[in-house]
Amino acid sequence: MPKGDTGAMTDHQGPDNLSRTEIGKDAVQSTVEAAASTVGQVATIVTKAVQDVAGALGGLATEVFEIRDAARNAAADQDPDPTPKVDPDLI
Repeated sequence: MPKGDTGAMTDHQGPDNLSRTEIGKDAVQSTVEAAASTVGQVATIVTKAVQDVAGALGGLATEVFEIRDAARNAAADQDPDPTPKVDPDLI
């Protein structure tokens, strides 16, 4: 027997010389790899969605601050005394 060769895994091998255990192991391995790939894809989608939401909320906050500042400036431009002015010559 060559060095490193431990012989057949089982005596019940199929036409491709794979045991049922090897076939099962390969199926589980492929399933785990597919699941890991899907989890990675979903994580990427979720990460991008969180980034997009954060960007949108940041833009909204900026607009709210600008609206607040514009309202303050408009209020400051108004006459602080809302009483109508009367010409003293008319009294």
